[in-house]
Amino acid sequence: MNLASAGEAWRLVLFQLAITILVFLVLIYLGWVYAWSGLIGGMIATVTNAFFAMRVFRHYRAQEPGGLLRQFYGAEVQKLLLIGMLFAAAFIWVKTLSAGAFFGAFLLVQMAPVVIAHKLD
Repeated sequence: MNLASAGEAWRLVLFQLAITILVFLVLIYLGWVYAWSGLIGGMIATVTNAFFAMRVFRHYRAQEPGGLLRQFYGAEVQKLLLIGMLFAAAFIWVKTLSAGAFFGAFLLVQMAPVVIAHKLD
């Protein structure tokens, strides 16, 4: 996947948000527990990727590849920690959570931009 600019990264985040909303609307037909679980899982993926894009592209300098690499690694570690904390919060505070819808939506939203970006290359 080749992201040439912060704009492309933010377009992928908006695409993730659209997928999250679509998953929510589809899962409403199975029940509210599934719909909310899918929404929470999709939003965790979307919010953490927005956090990653913000951290990486906030001070982006193409002339400093070493600095950019440090930003990527640091942002990825922070994103993984944030995912873990949000997963824990969801399982602690949401009493009626469908694990299948939660993790399914998370994985779908997490992987959708990879497929789209790969097709655009």
